[in-house]
Formats: sequence, structure tokens, C-alpha cells
Amino acid sequence: MKAPPARKESFLANLLLNIVIPAVILSKLSSEQYLGTQGAIVVALAFPLGYGIRDYFITRKVNLLSALGFISILLTGGISLLQLDPQYIAIKEAAIPGLIGIATLISIKTRYPLVKTFVYNGKLLKVEKVSAALAERGTEAAFEKVLRNTSYMIAGSFFLSSFLNYVLAKIVMVSPAGTEAFNIELGRMTALSYPVIVVPAMIVMMGSLFYLFRNIRRLTNLTLDDVINDGSEN
Repeated sequence: MKAPPARKESFLANLLLNIVIPAVILSKLSSEQYLGTQGAIVVALAFPLGYGIRDYFITRKVNLLSALGFISILLTGGISLLQLDPQYIAIKEAAIPGLIGIATLISIKTRYPLVKTFVYNGKLLKVEKVSAALAERGTEAAFEKVLRNTSYMIAGSFFLSSFLNYVLAKIVMVSPAGTEAFNIELGRMTALSYPVIVVPAMIVMMGSLFYLFRNIRRLTNLTLDDVINDGSEN
């Protein structure tokens, strides 16, 4: 019996609930005549927080990225509500992707490299088919080297994100926490995070995928259509 297809995440809902709506609330509703500084923080962060919780109850799965994203939201709220120095926002913004990058590098030496979580997994690829083709052609050792190089590239994308996060936060977040200006800056940083941070990191990530797919074809003689998991058994 064929397993039901995996639920696909809505890109539009993700963008709206995690970036657009929080950015608008922080930028436009932080004055005392609307939500106030603390009220705006709570309401703005409730959207990505609620989205993450809802996604967990639907999928019943927790992964590293989701967990760190959840922690990041809580830290942002804590820094804002406790009115800590804005530099902690920059540190937090850099720390989250930086930790993922470090974990990716460390995992290379373990039995469970994170590259198999991020890109070389059964949701994206027909892993068993690839493994069988590698074994048949005797190219398993060469493929392990490919996975290691892919791990370096993925880690690089997170380190790039960490650097850009820190620079963006240091440039944008200059007002004391607990002020309307701080909320507006937090909203601006949230809005800028996609073009300034996500897009460059995504380009690097796509490069790692291209490298992986190209080498799968070279080492297995399978085409991309052969290995992409489209739900078919063959």
C-alpha cells in the first residue's frame, strides 16, 4: 500500500506568517494608540510561533531547524520584553545559523551526518535506489566524499547566513528595547531578512544541491528523474 503523500508546506503562508505580518505589526502598530511596544512584540511573535506549533501538531515531527527557529522566536521576545541591549539581538541572530553550521560540520564525523537530514533524504530522493546503483558500480566511497563536500557547502550557507544576520542586526537595531523605534527597527530587520539573508544563503544551498545531483548522476548513471522522489515506486 502506497504511503500518503507528504504534506507540502505553503510558501505563501510561510512568508506571510513568519515575515510579512510580523513586520507590518512591528512597524505600524507599535505606537501607544494601537498595541504599544510590548503588545506589538507579543502579537507579532505570536504569528510565527503559532505557525510553528500548528505545523508540529500536523506533522507530529520535530526537526533541528524548526526547534532552533522556535527558540529564536522565544529569545527575540525575551530580549524585547526584558528590554535588554539590542546587541543581544545581533548575537542571537548570528548564533542560530552559526550553531547549525557547526553542527553540520561536526556531524560529518558521526554516523548521522546532517547532510542526510537536509538534502540526501527519502523525502527528496529515492535513497535506496541511489544506494543500490552505487553498490552495483562500486562507487560508494566516492559518493561518501561527495556527501562530505556537500556538507561543507551546506555549512557554508549557514555561516554566510550567520554573518549576514549579524551585520543586518548591527546596522538596523540601534534603538533601546522597549521603545517604539526598537519595534519599528525589528520589523524592518524582519522584512529585510528575506532579500538580504535568505536569498544569498538559498543560492549557496541550491549550489550544493546541484553539486550533489550532478555527482549522483556521474556515480550512478541515474538521471535526475530517476532519483527524485515523486511518490512512484520505481
